[in-house]
Amino acid sequence: MRSIRRYLLRTLAITMVVAGGVAVTAAYLITDHELEEILDTQLSLHSRIVAGQLDPNATIDDYARLAARMGLPAHPTQLYRDGVAVPVSSSESGPKLYHEEELKLVLGFWNADGSPRLLGGKWNDAGPFPAPLEEGFRWESYDGHRWRVFSMFGVASDTWISMGLRGSFHDEVVERITWNNLLPMLLLLPLLLWLMSRVIRRGVAPIQALSSQVQGRSAHDLRQINNPVPQELNGLRQSLNDFITRLKATLERERRFTADAAHELRTPLAALRIHLDNAQAGGEQSLQKAYVGVERLQRVVEQLLILARLDQVATTSPATIDLYPIIAELIAELWPLADERDQHLRLTGLTRLEVRADEVEVGILFRNLLDNALRYTPEGGQVEVELALWEGLPQLTVSDTGPGLPEALLDKVTERFRRASGQGTTGSGLGLSIVSELAQRQNARLTLSNRTPNGLAVSVVWEQNQHQDR
Repeated sequence: MRSIRRYLLRTLAITMVVAGGVAVTAAYLITDHELEEILDTQLSLHSRIVAGQLDPNATIDDYARLAARMGLPAHPTQLYRDGVAVPVSSSESGPKLYHEEELKLVLGFWNADGSPRLLGGKWNDAGPFPAPLEEGFRWESYDGHRWRVFSMFGVASDTWISMGLRGSFHDEVVERITWNNLLPMLLLLPLLLWLMSRVIRRGVAPIQALSSQVQGRSAHDLRQINNPVPQELNGLRQSLNDFITRLKATLERERRFTADAAHELRTPLAALRIHLDNAQAGGEQSLQKAYVGVERLQRVVEQLLILARLDQVATTSPATIDLYPIIAELIAELWPLADERDQHLRLTGLTRLEVRADEVEVGILFRNLLDNALRYTPEGGQVEVELALWEGLPQLTVSDTGPGLPEALLDKVTERFRRASGQGTTGSGLGLSIVSELAQRQNARLTLSNRTPNGLAVSVVWEQNQHQDR
């Protein structure tokens, strides 16, 4: 992906150039319009001044003296009599000093019939300038140039008066004003680009610093990022910290699973090998012990896989489910195991009990509770599953007539691989740990208590659930 700094610099530079172009174009158009109005005003004003100064009884000699005064080098003012040019006395010479721009401003007089009387400057270069036909402003083409002309008729002097300005003068003034506006921008553009580069470099520096901090860390450095950042980067820093937290939890789960597997599988495998060696030597009792070891090893693997799945899967969205059909179906599945040991397995209590939970997780929770109870209950014993309401909250209780637990272990038996010694079962020490974790995921409370005279009762109470009983 392209650099943010280069993208911002290029985009801002293009924006500045475009904005400058738009500003210069707007200035050109506005200046063109305003200057045209100003020059039109000047043409009109000076024409009226000339008309006011014109003597109604002026003779040809008066116009001759005026022609001599208006004459410019290489462009003398031409005097006409009856439409024919007449020479102007050389004694009446024109001014020795004049401004170059005077060549673009011309004054002319015509008789009432449109014949020329006196035409100044360049209005004689290609014959007499066209006579006015009406009062007001007009554009006139003459000798390859455009002229802006104002004309008026002097009633007292019976004379047409026109004053004209060559269009190139107007265009040159507009262009000079436009260039005067554009030139400072062109001169300042490199400085502005340099300043923008510095500002952008400083603006993206926190991003580079944050990137360097993350990039420079080792694979085992999972500390939170606490360096101060601008407000706009708070979200990014929080997202990185959240990711680090999730990564740390994932690595911890992996480490714990590896440790659990190594801890729990090492002993059954060693014992299994010993029993198999003894069985190979002819010991039938060792073969039976090897079978029991395989059974325990199988259960450990199953429970470890369940724990790994619970560690990896996020908490699911709960739904309203009825516990009774789920419990009844699982009891039917485990009935052959109870029947094989002549154990009495029964379901009591409510026939409808709704909770808000995940159906799959409830199934795993109950299967572990019931399997645990059946394993620790002796042959001919009794396992009872009860659905009830406890203080208005849904409750599932699994009771057995097994040996129970030492009082000191009631609060610790839900820890992983924590088992009561001397009970002689193939348990893995993970069943109640799985139940405890599932209960926490479903906002449920797990309690264990010994029964009188013997046995264990495990209850799961779902808090803040909608329920319905029948």
